[in-house]
Amino acid sequence: MRTKVAIIGAGPAGLLLGQLLHQYGIDNLILERQSPDYVLGRIRAGLLEEGTVALLDQIGAGARAHAEGLVHEGIELAFAGRRHRIDMKAATGKTVMIYGQTEVTLDLMNARKAAGLTTVYEAKDVQPHDFDGSHPRVTYSKDGVTHTIDCDFIAGCDGFHGVSRASVPPSAIEEFERVYPFGWLGILSETPPVSHELIYSNHARGFALCTMRSMKRSRHYVQCSLDDHVDQWPDDRFWDELKSRLDQQAADSLITGPSIEKSIAPLRSFVAEPMRFGKMFLCGDAAHIVPPTGAKGLNLAASDAHYLSSALREFYDEKSNAGIDAYSAKALARVWKAVRFSWWMTSMLHKFPDNGTIGARIQVAELDYVTQSQAAMTSLSENYVGLPF
Repeated sequence: MRTKVAIIGAGPAGLLLGQLLHQYGIDNLILERQSPDYVLGRIRAGLLEEGTVALLDQIGAGARAHAEGLVHEGIELAFAGRRHRIDMKAATGKTVMIYGQTEVTLDLMNARKAAGLTTVYEAKDVQPHDFDGSHPRVTYSKDGVTHTIDCDFIAGCDGFHGVSRASVPPSAIEEFERVYPFGWLGILSETPPVSHELIYSNHARGFALCTMRSMKRSRHYVQCSLDDHVDQWPDDRFWDELKSRLDQQAADSLITGPSIEKSIAPLRSFVAEPMRFGKMFLCGDAAHIVPPTGAKGLNLAASDAHYLSSALREFYDEKSNAGIDAYSAKALARVWKAVRFSWWMTSMLHKFPDNGTIGARIQVAELDYVTQSQAAMTSLSENYVGLPF
């Protein structure tokens, strides 16, 4: 088999990259080790920057997001028993959209299917080869048969635990990581959201977040110990804990119900440098992870796909290496700003076991400053709605 770009991973990064390349007339094939149902069963992020929505529109996959997504102009920060609204649209002229990553993935899958493009699901033992030479290839097995794909380039879009980054010699890559000493316990419920915008709550008992997937489906999180297990958190305990971390008005108006999904996610910041290794590029979670506090993970995958697809278009249309040579530095410049913002939001809103009472007071002072200073609100808003790419 032969293609111009072999994409490993059929998550949002790989699927979006594939559609952008197709739009530019660049042949591509996607390999995914899981089934389509498994990929769609992963509950992930749900907030899109305007730039991400624009990319969906560009490839003709944004109609359902515009029809069903919820456009938000601000967020609320809760601390010391009160809520304070940050008007992001007033500060930046931009908004964000609530639209689940699962829905984005489904829209991208449907767009790829409609275009007649090839995705090989349940591809086992996927392995990139010779990406540091002139003839890269990817091998995989399917139904007991080994296949080889010859290609010009390999795009590693296979996530944090994927084979792409793991195939790079350790001497050629530098990794930066911070693992946070807590996780997020999240539930999904068929209940209306407690507020029409997200509530980020700093509380002595720990962080809480009230968000949604629609006006009938809510997503809630509470900070928890990494030693916790979902079995220790029956629904009643979760709702009681969430209420205890909200301001009185939100607690009183919260509508509870049975969870339809419940999970605990650890929090980490991770960046791998560079994001290019000869003829192989890393894209999305394969290269970087951010804590979900800043809602940047999915949006960084989208900006990576934009940078990489533009670079490859330049290579094929203009016979220029400038774009692919600049890809890593350009993508990482935006990644590190998102890492900084996600770290700052996480540090300001969570209870850290070693910070003590002075740390808690500093957090409240920071929140008080952010909600009183127009400059600080603008800075938060600029990063939250998404820096340009």
